[in-house]
Formats: sequence, structure tokens, C-alpha cells
Amino acid sequence: MKSLHQLAFWARAKQPINSQNSTSPAPSAGPALQNTPPRTIEELEQRMAREMARESVLEAEVLHSRPTLSVKVRRTWNRLVWTAILLGIPIGALAVVNLPYAPIRDPIAEEAPLLLLPSYISMDRNFRQASAALEAASQLIDQATAPSDLDQGEEKLKQAKASLDRLPTWVWSELPDTPYLSWYDWRLNPLGLNRARAEVGRLEAKLFQEKNAQTALAQAEQTLGAAMQQHQEAATSPEKQAALRVWQDALDQLRQIPDTTLAGRSAQQKLEAAQRQFAANGGFQTQESASLIEAARGFAWEAAKASQNPPHSAAHWQQVISLWQQAISRLERVPSKDPAGYDEAQKLLAEYSKNLGTIKVRYQEETNSTSAMQQAKAEIASLLKVADVNLQPSNRSYVVGQIQQIINQLESVKPGTTAYQEAQQLLKSARAKLKQLQ
Repeated sequence: MKSLHQLAFWARAKQPINSQNSTSPAPSAGPALQNTPPRTIEELEQRMAREMARESVLEAEVLHSRPTLSVKVRRTWNRLVWTAILLGIPIGALAVVNLPYAPIRDPIAEEAPLLLLPSYISMDRNFRQASAALEAASQLIDQATAPSDLDQGEEKLKQAKASLDRLPTWVWSELPDTPYLSWYDWRLNPLGLNRARAEVGRLEAKLFQEKNAQTALAQAEQTLGAAMQQHQEAATSPEKQAALRVWQDALDQLRQIPDTTLAGRSAQQKLEAAQRQFAANGGFQTQESASLIEAARGFAWEAAKASQNPPHSAAHWQQVISLWQQAISRLERVPSKDPAGYDEAQKLLAEYSKNLGTIKVRYQEETNSTSAMQQAKAEIASLLKVADVNLQPSNRSYVVGQIQQIINQLESVKPGTTAYQEAQQLLKSARAKLKQLQ
């Protein structure tokens, strides 16, 4: 009886929950039978069977609704997968056909050239982009009016170079023999591509030069501003002279910027204003001193270049002497009323005079060595006319004296002259012959 009461209590506790959650009515057993507790085991078993049937119906409804959603998702996913496969296969095959490899492209070009259409579309697009970007870069860099033009030109140049790099090289072998590519001849050919690449290289070099000029201009402006500030704050004459020297260095930096660049044209404008202000503060009174010193440096530069890689002939050294004399004559014309210019000219004059003296010494050595070599050769030729000393012993002393005189002439040939190497060879032979006769 105790177990029977427990089962009845469990059934009564479970009944309200099931009755609220159920959406379908349970089998009718009469109102009195549903509300009254079971009296026998058979009634309890019947009630428990009805509850289990009700729960089975609920679970069946839930399970029936879930598979329906899962099937829809699965069907949609399958459609997407098959669509991707059906589209991916031809696209992948087309990509393989357009690979830039001759074993793949040649058969396709002969049998089905239309499949290569993506390659030609890409080539045409890149060529148009490269042409437009290169033209814009050329205009911006060659005719720049501001640093911003150079920056924009650099961007356009990068775009043109990238488009040219994407142009395929295999098309050049197909252009001459392929009718459907003949329309490219007038607008895209190897010569045109090489010219475009050469233009890219020229613009890159010019852009590099422009950037260097911009850097030099910025440094010169910074030095010039510091010199002006230093001169303005200077309290003593030595301090002012030091500031003027820095000022002069800034002016020299501005002159060295190539005038073919945008920075060079800007530097020329700044140079004129800076020179006027420099003259007003005790520097160059006119452009005369600057022009003379600049000309002197030009002659000195040419003379220094001509002096490289000796030995040189006497005529060549005479030319170098003339260049140094031209430089010195310009410095001597710098007026003494220009303190800064005159001091600079005197410093250069001392240096150039020393260099001129050195070149004159080398010229004299070359002249003397050449003369000694010629005289030695003449004496050798005269000596060869004398009879063989082995057959006529009476001539031995005369020949020995002549050979010793030739040796003395050859020893006077100085190192660093054009005759020195030949003189050493003759000297070696003459000494050997003298040793043989003694």
C-alpha cells in the first residue's frame, strides 16, 4: 500500500506540468476519472500509459519540426557548392590556358585563340594605363613648378612602371605571325615598349637629381639663415667676419645646385637676393668678384683634371701651365675694395701659384729628359758606326768612353717623364755592354 500511495502522488505531481505543456488533448477517460486519484493498480497503470502517450506525441512534434529546417539548410548549401564547382571549373581552366608558357599557349593560339582573350584584355588595359601614367609623369617632372609636382610625378611614374612590368613578354613572339594580333602593331610593339622603359629610366634619373637638388637647396637655405642670424647677433668684428664666411659658404652651396633642376632655378633667385644682402653687410659689393673667382675655379678645375695620370708630353704640360695662369690672372683682377672677395682671392692665389710652380718643374723635367733621351739615341746611332771592338782592339777605349757618356745622358732622364721607361731599358743594355768591355 505504501508503494501504491507513492505512485499515486508522483502521478498527481506530474499531471499539471504535462497538462500545461501539451498542445493536444489526452484520450478522454471521463472527468471524474481524471480528477480523482487512482484506486487500484490497474487505474494507475492506465493513467501512466496515457501520460506516456501524451509525452510521445509532444516529442514526435518537436522531432518533426527540426528535420524540416535542417533539410532546407542542407539543400541550400548543396546548391551553393555545386554552383561554385560548376563555375570554378571553367574559370580555372581559362586561367590555366592563359598562363604565359609556350607549351600551353601555342596550341591554344592555333586552335582556339578566343580563349586567350583575357590575356589580351589585360595587356591592353595595362598598356593604356602605362601610357597615360607615363605621359602625366613626364609632364609633371619635366615641367615642374613646385615640389608638389615632383611628388605627384613620382606617384605617376610608379604607376606607369608597375603597368609596364605587368605587360607580358610572350606577346612579342606572337605579334608578327598572328593575324588576330596585327592590330597591336601600330600601338604596342617591342620598340614602343623599349622606348617606354627608357623614358621611365630617364624620368627616374631626373627625379633622383631633382630630389638631390631639393636636399642641397634645403641645406643651403638652412646655412644661409643661420649665417644671417649669426651676423645679426654678432657684437664684434671677428664674429661678424666669421658670420660672413658662413654666409659665403651658403652662397657657394646655392651656386653649385644645377640650374636645370627646379631647386636650381629657385636657388638662382635666392642667390641674387642673398648676394645683395651680403654686399650690404660688407660682403661682395658687385657681382664682379664672384664672377672672377668662379672663373678662376673653373680654370683650376680643368688644370687639375689635365694633370692627372702622368706622364705627359712637354706640350701637354705647357697646356696645363696656361690653364693655371688663366686662373691666377682672374684672381689678380679681384678688386681690393672688396674685402671678403679679395681675401678669398688671395687664399686661392697662393694655392694656385704653388700648383703652377709644381707644373713648371714637371714641364722642365719633361723637356730636359726628352732632350737627354734624344741626345743619347744620337750617340748610340753614332757609336754603332764604329767598327766591332772585338776585331779592332784599338777602338775599345773610345767605345768605352762613348758608352759611359751615353749612360750619363740616360741617367739624367727623370722618373715620371715620358722617356723614363725607354731610358731605363737602354741604360740596362749600356751598362751590360760597358761591363763586357771593361
